[in-house]
Amino acid sequence: MAQAADKNYAGVWDNRLGFGKKPVVIVIDLLKGYTTEGSPLYAPGVVACLKEVPDVIKAARAGGVPVIHTRVLYNPTNYEDGGVWTLKAPVLKDLVPGNLYAEFCDEVAPPEGETVLTKNYASCFFGTSLSSILAARGADTLIILGCTTSGCIRASAVDAVQHGYRPIVVRECVGDRHDGPHEANLFDIHAKYGDVVSKAEALEYLQSL
Repeated sequence: MAQAADKNYAGVWDNRLGFGKKPVVIVIDLLKGYTTEGSPLYAPGVVACLKEVPDVIKAARAGGVPVIHTRVLYNPTNYEDGGVWTLKAPVLKDLVPGNLYAEFCDEVAPPEGETVLTKNYASCFFGTSLSSILAARGADTLIILGCTTSGCIRASAVDAVQHGYRPIVVRECVGDRHDGPHEANLFDIHAKYGDVVSKAEALEYLQSL
């Protein structure tokens, strides 16, 4: 009989990293394409997480914790900056300047002065200056919010630990198109790459700084 996944992983892949001392919050790709009904990118789980994210951002700002925002954006002339990913997922071609779907959601739109990184692939680290920014800030912890859990959240969490940062994914503050991939990827992240914590845990930590 197959074991329950949590028991099968117990004692081997269930350690916690914990929060470090110098966090940065990253808000990944909370764009209107994921929250606008009728958009091919629309994801109900992202709509749900969008209701939770502002509280964490507010706590970070109140504690002087840097907040970084990312977006995906392509050159509509030839989409060459998307390489073969825009061939695999042509829906991404909606993410171009001037398209509503490429705009930040109003609830989390970055104010003037907060860092915005434009990326072309899943990981926030790939082809961006994120690692250099974190190193310059002396950061040791990356608190991850946004979408989608099975795509950019997972890829960024894996790259975070590979770059020497503690990936902390806030469960209520990430979302996907379907609960299955969402839960499976949260399980994997927590087991192997970082910590998946509740919003309450994240707020308690940020408010303690």
